[in-house]
Amino acid sequence: MPRFEAFSNGQHIGWSDLELGDPPMGVAFGVFVPAPGYSIIQEQVRAFAQRDQRHFNFTVRIVGGEAIRAAGVCIADYSFDCGKDAIELSVLGIEYPPYGDVFPEHVAAYKQQWGG
Repeated sequence: MPRFEAFSNGQHIGWSDLELGDPPMGVAFGVFVPAPGYSIIQEQVRAFAQRDQRHFNFTVRIVGGEAIRAAGVCIADYSFDCGKDAIELSVLGIEYPPYGDVFPEHVAAYKQQWGG
C-alpha cells in the first residue's frame, strides 16, 4: 500500500497510510503522523474540529507520485485528550486518480464484505 503525504497551503505537514476507506463514498482515511510543519497549524486545526477546514487548503499526494483530486481533505486532531495517535486524516470524494486505482485493497475488502 502506498504512503500519502499531506500538505497545508503547500507546506508538508505529515503523512498517512490511509489504511481505511469507504469505496462507494470515495473516502479514504487513516492515522495521521505529523511532520514538523504541522506544529505551526496544530492548535488551529484543533480549534476547527468538526468545522469547515477549507482555509487550510489541505492536499494529499501519493509519495513519489501525483496529487489526489478530492472534494475535500480534513484532519481530526484529538491528540491533546487521547494521545499522539489520535489524529486522523480523511480524504473525501476522491475524483482522480480513480479510487480503485489508488486503493485496490479497500475495494477488495468492500467486495468481500458485501459480496459485490
